[in-house]
Amino acid sequence: MPGSENSCASSWSSYGACSPVQPRSIRLLNGRLYNGLKKAGHPKGARLDHSGLVTLLARGRPLASKRYYIGSLRNHDNSEKSAQLLASQQKFLGGLENEGFTVKRGRIVYDHKIREKGVDVKIAVDLIVGAVDDLYDIAIIVSSDTDLIPAIQYVQFKGKKVEYVGFSQHPSLGMAKHGNLSVLLLPEDLQKLTSVGA
Repeated sequence: MPGSENSCASSWSSYGACSPVQPRSIRLLNGRLYNGLKKAGHPKGARLDHSGLVTLLARGRPLASKRYYIGSLRNHDNSEKSAQLLASQQKFLGGLENEGFTVKRGRIVYDHKIREKGVDVKIAVDLIVGAVDDLYDIAIIVSSDTDLIPAIQYVQFKGKKVEYVGFSQHPSLGMAKHGNLSVLLLPEDLQKLTSVGA
């Protein structure tokens, strides 16, 4: 099974040299980005330029699709706080759709701990279906969820390349090992893509 052909830490000056591949099309799959940003010390309330992140990762290569995966909130306790969180998420996702993202919604489970369900499954399904239907050459995965590794191995078997994108402060060694290219976003990358108070 193909392993990592290359790895690099991102920077705005040198990132374009990380991959020599010129694909026919790329599918960018972005899942659980909020959790990764939180662990990376992204300021609370700061706005990330998601389209700018896509531009950085695509590096001028043709983009077949850009997809954002997230657990959908609901007003599970009929409280004002839950209603505000739901309205905020709907506004955020509507903004992403206006920027051309396809938003794929999983579920939020409210038990002893609030957690997402079904997001990794949706990413895996899109990876596999897109590979079988030959909809992309390279998949860029912004997720450190190692549950995706079997799907990654399958699409590599089908001749597709997979680029893993993580954060330099807490990379996933498993995802880095199985990606054809491993890219770690540096704090300065996030700073350039962040606006505070927006």
